[in-house]
Amino acid sequence: QVQLVESGGGMVQSGGSLRLSCTASGRTFSSGAMGWFRQVSGKEREFVAAISWTGGTIYYEDSVKGRFSISGENGNNRVYLQMNSLTPEDTAVYYCAATTANARTRRLREDSYGYWGQGTQVTVSS
Repeated sequence: QVQLVESGGGMVQSGGSLRLSCTASGRTFSSGAMGWFRQVSGKEREFVAAISWTGGTIYYEDSVKGRFSISGENGNNRVYLQMNSLTPEDTAVYYCAATTANARTRRLREDSYGYWGQGTQVTVSS
């Protein structure tokens, strides 16, 4: 059974930083990608960033480019999301997810991800 466990959420002031971690267990992923999504209460979950398991391909949602950085440890089935220059608009529950999809367009889509973590709350105060 595949499990994804996130950690690192919390509360930070505007302009601050947080680092999220996600560890996958129960399966060895040799293709596809790991992604981060976020969801504000009452709104749809949105794509934030993704990285291929080989680490060679990275994607970012436009609003986080230059502020967030995704990285991974393929051998440890682990992925990180370094979030800098946080603003209150980044407040959300952040979810880690895994997909076996290889096409770029699919890796940006929530419905391409078959494995999800429980989510971790990130709150940015002004």
